[in-house]
Amino acid sequence: MTIVATGSSASAATSADKGQIGRLLRSWRERRRVSQLELALRADSSARHISFIETGRSRPSEEMVLRLAEHLQVPVRERNALLLAAGYAPHYPETPLDDPALDALRDGMERLIQGYEPYPALVVDAGYTVVASNRGIAMLLEGVAEELMTPAPNAMRLTLHPGGLAPRIRNLREWRGHLLAQMERQIALDRSDQLRALYEEVAGYPVTEDAPGEEPAGPVAYFALPLRIEHAGRILSFVSSISTFNTPMDVTVAELAIETFLPADPATAKYLHTLAG
Repeated sequence: MTIVATGSSASAATSADKGQIGRLLRSWRERRRVSQLELALRADSSARHISFIETGRSRPSEEMVLRLAEHLQVPVRERNALLLAAGYAPHYPETPLDDPALDALRDGMERLIQGYEPYPALVVDAGYTVVASNRGIAMLLEGVAEELMTPAPNAMRLTLHPGGLAPRIRNLREWRGHLLAQMERQIALDRSDQLRALYEEVAGYPVTEDAPGEEPAGPVAYFALPLRIEHAGRILSFVSSISTFNTPMDVTVAELAIETFLPADPATAKYLHTLAG
């Protein structure tokens, strides 16, 4: 299991900026398309108080900041940013993934993705750095350029780079469009400069025509967009599912995602079980 450490939380602001916290909260409310009245009802407040906070006429309490952030579904990292803007200390720690305090979490994730074998599964952080993967993923990555595997492999680069999986993905344009749209949604939510730079990098990779591949013997009613990828002369089809932790209390944990790949047809399932012996 590869462990990638993350940075520590920033220190608390020394003074409140009522204008900044108000602008940030209004931005999140507008992104969620929630009116001041609706937010007030959810947070057991009043539209007048929400208006005073957003215009800088009132400084919200620490409890109110957290309550509004909860009802606006603000990501954990950004909740800390809201608290800092209001003059409070961050509420959520950011524990490095290799910290002993997260031993149980790492062990649990490793058991989970190993138990999913022979099907592929991996764990990524908010920047799509692969922090853990199973033998199913290793099988798919056979032949990938060595420079993409070190020092810390990135799932988007591994998938879309010409030296990665891209030449073997038979529906590359569709799958590429799906991944880029996923990143765009995340950027709109998190506004991460690091993620924006990654997006611009992978979106700039050249795209060749989808390679001809072995088509299914008959019509297949896929229930989600499949990833169709060649391996050892066979075309394998997968649909992916992404899971995150419910009610996380740590920034690092909140930003982890477990992606599993389920066979989209019986032939793929049979082939993977055959490989696994």
